[in-house]
Amino acid sequence: MFRSFYKSKKWALWAYGGGFVLLVSLFIQVHFTVMINEWYGSFYTMLQKATEHDVSELWQGIEQFLKIAVPYIMIATITAYFTRIYAFRWREAMTFSYVEKWQQVDDEVEGASQRIQEDIYRFARIVESLGLQVVRAIMTLFAFLPILWGLSSGVEIPYIKDIPGSLVWLALVVSLGGLIISWFVGIKLPGLEYNNQRVEAAFRKELVYAEDDKVNYGKTPTIVELFTSLKFNYHRLFLHYGYFDLWLNSFEQVLVIVPFIIMGPGLFTGLITLGVLIQVSNAFDKVRESFSIFISNWTTITELRSIFKRLKEFEININY
Repeated sequence: MFRSFYKSKKWALWAYGGGFVLLVSLFIQVHFTVMINEWYGSFYTMLQKATEHDVSELWQGIEQFLKIAVPYIMIATITAYFTRIYAFRWREAMTFSYVEKWQQVDDEVEGASQRIQEDIYRFARIVESLGLQVVRAIMTLFAFLPILWGLSSGVEIPYIKDIPGSLVWLALVVSLGGLIISWFVGIKLPGLEYNNQRVEAAFRKELVYAEDDKVNYGKTPTIVELFTSLKFNYHRLFLHYGYFDLWLNSFEQVLVIVPFIIMGPGLFTGLITLGVLIQVSNAFDKVRESFSIFISNWTTITELRSIFKRLKEFEININY
């Protein structure tokens, strides 16, 4: 899966040169998010004391935001486009590498067409997207951890305020706790996703054969039987995703108010300003999102695990 792209001289420029371009782009985007976080502090502090400022300062603040936001939007858009091209190049490398081996195998391989045509692309796309998110999360942590550590001095809640960098530790504990709970709540999802791909492959195979031979394939009883299996699997999958989504949505909504619970008292005692509160909320959210990268992408990771298992089986069957 990785060897055909990252260990091939033919694809070395795309694999490593393109990867470097993506890393630089992510670094620039993280830099802009730090600048936006700093803007939050000054802008909202000005709004809190609006009567002490001239209205022209409001427009200056908005102009300053646009100078940060517009380049960020352009870079993020270009990066998203380039990422899709990068993933497709990876798919191309894997496809022809697999086909070359598959053509030399005489035995029938279950779901070979689906694995080559669909699973390869899904694998490359998900790994590329998830990989970039992980790298961005790491960069974001390096950028925002010092900011959040410094802002922890505004905490006034007893016991918590005595812990250096309390906001950082709070984000870490909450995220790790959420990850552990997510693991148990979604423990059955990878197996169900894998089984679902198998019944999808059987259903598709029958339809493909029926395109050329409707006499022996595509009969109604067979279609009904295959679709019934498909429906049963999907209902089980939807049920398990249902209670996982309930947990995930509850977790994300509760975390929205955590920074306000921790920092709110300091606003009323005058220890911090509104700008600092908004800045903390933004920084906490960035750090928490970075720590929780696997929680927020749990369904994608589940899909990736099932695809990886199918492609690994395919590699074994074609003696890759």
